[in-house]
Amino acid sequence: MGISITIIIIIFTCLVSFQGFNKYVFIDRLKHSPARESAHKEYYRMLTSGFVHADWTHLLVNMFVLYSFGEFIEAYIVSEFGKPWGGVIFLVMYLFNIILANIPTAIRHKHDPSFSSIGASGAVSGIIFIFILLRPWATLQLFFIIPLPAIVVGVGYLIYSSWAANKGHGRLDHSAHFAGAISGMLMIILLRKEIIIDFFHQLDT
Repeated sequence: MGISITIIIIIFTCLVSFQGFNKYVFIDRLKHSPARESAHKEYYRMLTSGFVHADWTHLLVNMFVLYSFGEFIEAYIVSEFGKPWGGVIFLVMYLFNIILANIPTAIRHKHDPSFSSIGASGAVSGIIFIFILLRPWATLQLFFIIPLPAIVVGVGYLIYSSWAANKGHGRLDHSAHFAGAISGMLMIILLRKEIIIDFFHQLDT
């Protein structure tokens, strides 16, 4: 049994992030910077920003969540499309989700040189919400303490992310969290339209 795409993504992200710790120039070269993307056509940043993190906590939280949900989602996609294409599809979806999650801030802050963001949170949000579509009544531990149905956590997450993005609340890129969640769900629905029917059937039970 070979190594999963999820693990490969985690290893690669950790290696790149390690390079950026305490190296501002390295992070500056890869971070999502809408003003520079717009002015200098450095659109690659919308992808590379997903592989660098601010510190150990930022990295470990994202990678822990990716591992917790990514293995399940990857296995599901492989079961639907077989090997090796299932793994390839999962990888492409993850990479696209990094980019798509950055689009709202790329538009909103294209004239704001002070704005930048890094991290895999947008893509990881997409993975979480694919899980919620597949298992809406699964129990998730909010803050690792409070057990709640996945659908409840998901709705609350979207409401909070939307509110925080509009308010410009905190240092987190809440727009990326919201956009990543939506784009993740849309991609899996485009791959397998029956998922949305299954989702509503599960909500009825």
